[in-house]
Amino acid sequence: MLQGRGATPAFDRGVVTTIHQGDCMVGGEEDLTFSTILGSCVSACIRDVAVNVGGMNHFLLAEPSGSARDRYGASARYGAFAMEQLINKVLSRGTGRKTNLEIKIFGGGLINSALTDIGAKNIEFVHEFLREEGYELAGEDVGGSFARRVMFKPYSGRAFVKRLDSVAASNVAREELSIVGSRRAPRPAPSAAPDIELF
Repeated sequence: MLQGRGATPAFDRGVVTTIHQGDCMVGGEEDLTFSTILGSCVSACIRDVAVNVGGMNHFLLAEPSGSARDRYGASARYGAFAMEQLINKVLSRGTGRKTNLEIKIFGGGLINSALTDIGAKNIEFVHEFLREEGYELAGEDVGGSFARRVMFKPYSGRAFVKRLDSVAASNVAREELSIVGSRRAPRPAPSAAPDIELF
């Protein structure tokens, strides 16, 4: 899973496309990089290894909540929809064979006390979803008390995770709180070491 720090080739960002909450994008260009910032949210990075096509999603909630302000309608910010959408897009652009899919997941941090266990529920959901669908994880970086920037190259399947500091985590928490409908003020997570890890 973790290939180590410092012992790997430099990560060439190439052409960066940002993935926001509710987004799901797929591509296969060699210089394409998908990038997102995660707090409680989870992103899956899924690639068809036979044809070097892959994609990334980004969802905040495992399932709709009565208190959530549903800005996006029936969107990919809900876990089941987000996962099915990404898998189907990769399959349609790739070989169509589920056995060729390589799956990595990221996020689900507890970045703010007001967000309670959203991150943990997201991790539990995505693990259960993949298990029920018969998929195995090729790698993951989930949990913790920090926000993350994740960069994923769908052509090669390489992914980098950078842990973000408390200022960035507070900004992510404010955005997430505005969606889940909590009125509690964000309380910053502790600062995290800005390590970059390759998956």
